[in-house]
Amino acid sequence: MSESESPFPRDPGAPETSGAPEAATAPPAYTPGSAQPRLNRPVHERYPQIRPTSGYGDPRIRHTGPGPGAGTEQEPERSSKLSARLALALTVVIGQLWGLTIVVDEWMAGDTGTAWWGAGFLVLSFLVVLGIWLVDPKDR
Repeated sequence: MSESESPFPRDPGAPETSGAPEAATAPPAYTPGSAQPRLNRPVHERYPQIRPTSGYGDPRIRHTGPGPGAGTEQEPERSSKLSARLALALTVVIGQLWGLTIVVDEWMAGDTGTAWWGAGFLVLSFLVVLGIWLVDPKDR
């Protein structure tokens, strides 16, 4: 591969390398705020193969990423309140499933009195979940 076919164009400010051809094709080691001014050039000068239409040099893109504050909790009090309500609601739902199992078993065994008490428990636990839902209407 000749120098004109190199995947990295020759840097005009780079020191001359004689001898090893692989040293001429290796990209320079870049660290932000480098002491070598040639490495602090704008992207379009360092990488002329990147065209403005390739997305990297699009002038409409000013910042990459989700923006400031992304991924951090903005309202920790609200988050903890919602987590507590969710945990309580899940506990009630698990209790309802357990109660439904007991009610169906008792009904099938012919003990309808216990089954009706169990049905009352299921209705009461549904009302508890409904009350939790109605506590704070602005969270919906």
